Amino acid sequence: MGVGDIAGLVAAIAFAVLSGFLIYPLIRLGKLLDQIAETVKQTGDHAMPTLDESVTTIKQVNKSLEDVNKISLAASTTANNVGALTDLYGSFLGKPVIKLASAAFALKTTAQSFLSKKSKGKPVDTATGKEL
Repeated sequence: MGVGDIAGLVAAIAFAVLSGFLIYPLIRLGKLLDQIAETVKQTGDHAMPTLDESVTTIKQVNKSLEDVNKISLAASTTANNVGALTDLYGSFLGKPVIKLASAAFALKTTAQSFLSKKSKGKPVDTATGKEL
């Protein structure tokens, strides 16, 4: 065996020892990558049902909002109808009641004036009922 053969044998042994030291971290890195892949898979498996549930929840909220819109529309229509009914009562009953009240006031004032002239002969203030 020559010097070259011994140098080659030493280099081969050094390469084998170096490879042995590098295999362990590579195996650990492979296990780490497997765990990361499993975690990503589990995250995806759990994320899909969560997304499905959130879509269902959003659909239910939208349905509830549609119901609220219907209720608010009905309330608005009712408020408009009550306002129109109030205007109708005001115009239908208000004017005749005002006319009736003014006629009763005029009749009362005339009667007071007539009775006070008969009894005292002095004019009476129609607003206060006192003599002038």
